[in-house]
Amino acid sequence: MSLHSFQPFDTAINQNDAIRILKNATERADDGELFLERRQSESLVFEEQRLKTASFNTSEGFGLRAVQGEVTGYAHSNDISSVNMLRAAETVRFAMQKGGGIWANSPTKTDKKCYSSKDPTLGIALCQKIETLRSIDDYLRGLDPRVIQVSASLGTTLQEVIILRPEGLKLSDTRPMARLNISVIVEHNGRRESGGTGGGGRVNLEGIIATSNWQAKAREALRIALVNLEADAAPAGVMDVVLGPGWPGVLLHEAVGHGLEGDFNRKGTSAFAGLMGQRVAARGVHVVDDGTLPNRRGSIMIDDEGTPSAYNLLIEDGILVRYMQDRQSARLMNVSSTGNCRRQSFAHAPMPRMTNTYMLNGTSDPKDLVAELKNGIYAVGFGGGQVDITNGKFVFSCTEAYRVTNGKIGKQIKGATLIGDGATALQQIRGLGNDMALDPGIGNCGKQGQWVPVGVGQPSVLIGGLTVGGAKV
Repeated sequence: MSLHSFQPFDTAINQNDAIRILKNATERADDGELFLERRQSESLVFEEQRLKTASFNTSEGFGLRAVQGEVTGYAHSNDISSVNMLRAAETVRFAMQKGGGIWANSPTKTDKKCYSSKDPTLGIALCQKIETLRSIDDYLRGLDPRVIQVSASLGTTLQEVIILRPEGLKLSDTRPMARLNISVIVEHNGRRESGGTGGGGRVNLEGIIATSNWQAKAREALRIALVNLEADAAPAGVMDVVLGPGWPGVLLHEAVGHGLEGDFNRKGTSAFAGLMGQRVAARGVHVVDDGTLPNRRGSIMIDDEGTPSAYNLLIEDGILVRYMQDRQSARLMNVSSTGNCRRQSFAHAPMPRMTNTYMLNGTSDPKDLVAELKNGIYAVGFGGGQVDITNGKFVFSCTEAYRVTNGKIGKQIKGATLIGDGATALQQIRGLGNDMALDPGIGNCGKQGQWVPVGVGQPSVLIGGLTVGGAKV
């Protein structure tokens, strides 16, 4: 990747010219900005005992936005030039009505650092990355003769953003990202099952391709596959469920987190709309969104409007105390932005999004939570899921789960789905473990066609009365 920093005001357009164009575009607006971005990405995929895909991509461009009340004008181009910026400004101005309100205050600058701004591939040769992927394949095939297929991939990204405001304030952030994914398929007596894992964050690739790191993840992927190989069909019915720590927090993210984003609540389409200050969860439940965690996948130093990211307590002891806000929703709801405005790229208008969303620790020993289950499920791994934001109803598939009878963990089960709604599930929490963990760095979040990296986490959680979908009744 390039060692030269992104300097569009030196190479593509004069900064004063950009400010003049931006001022003209936002003349009748309440708020707005010019967002400039360069993104460099590399991806390597090793399958069928050979390097199957190797790609490198560089993109850059700008997005120009003006906001007036509920109305947003947005235009973008992958060519940073005064000509294209003038055309974008004309389009944005067309969306603005006559007049306009009081111009919003500028974001506050920050000097906090929660990750390095260096290229994540710095000092690591291409041949070293490929050899790591080959070693993962060899290692897994040597661990167990039932392994019939291995897929391993490495991905890195360096995103550089500059945010320019009409009043002349310029803010910037350089965001590295690195990730390793491993999946394995095993076969025994004609039955095939798979397992997968991965991890990463806003870190250098060096630690990710360290032998101790990838071997541990390879063994975990194989363990999950072998667990599934011995699993029975999941039961069906209403049961108590214990969710394991870490990645199972994806259920919290989807079923609850999206419902706490400001735009859904200002429009009244969230299941949590109008519930500020009311009890929405059991006592002892605290939910946080924190974009300042060091090196985490969902962390950002500033959001995509320039507001510093922050530690935001959303649910305190079961009481809803805050929504996640961008500047537009915050302004319309008469609160402050929480630093949660994000966009996939310069070609996408920003909106309120999560960063790292998790539930704080409880006080129970996780073993005691499982011991409370008379006839239930212990779910420690999750795959895909679906959520309806308007009512919080969710359906999630378990990738690793066990039947529990009279407090004893029994046979592993396959094909279990958890069905419920976020608001009810929060109220039915009966116990929180003291083992809070964050996910290994694998989360992506989709909203309105945009994808951004996120983090999730939680302690072990005992929830009463979830519907479990399975093959057995």
